[in-house]
Amino acid sequence: MELSQKQENFDKVIEHTKQELASIRTNRAAPAMIENLPVEIYGSRMPLIQIASIQVPEPKMLTVEPWDKSIIKDVEKAIQTASLGLSVSNEGNFLRIIVPPMTEETRKELIKLLHHKLETSRQAMRRTRDDIKNDIIKAEKDKEISSDEKYRLIEKLDEIAGDYNEKIKEIGEKKEVEIKL
Repeated sequence: MELSQKQENFDKVIEHTKQELASIRTNRAAPAMIENLPVEIYGSRMPLIQIASIQVPEPKMLTVEPWDKSIIKDVEKAIQTASLGLSVSNEGNFLRIIVPPMTEETRKELIKLLHHKLETSRQAMRRTRDDIKNDIIKAEKDKEISSDEKYRLIEKLDEIAGDYNEKIKEIGEKKEVEIKL
């Protein structure tokens, strides 16, 4: 049994964490804030990034230009109802989205949300570690590896999981600093 093959499971958790945290707003405009916003068009829901171009012309502004101009009202409605606290103005062919300065209360709410998402990531990391650990125990029961090998692999697994948890912590700390700026 090779742990390096299983390590991609931990990498997936890290990637998912980065995507989740990118959607949390900071004081700067970022396409990730809205790119996965579901928009109701043509009788189905699609992420905004699949139906429009998202640009950042200024640090506090986003522009969204739908590829099909007939859906601009649907996109505008989706952004306004998303409760992101963004100011949207329809310019005809594109939407101008202003990111207002955050209040102290908003920052506290976003930090709470950040901590919730980080805890969810840590739980996913623990589930991943437990799944791999169960595979190791099963391999020993099936006589594929020795008892000594099982303990060596579990020790190595815990070390790897600890390193990945540290990465999650660092990513979270960096995001928290961005929110507080």
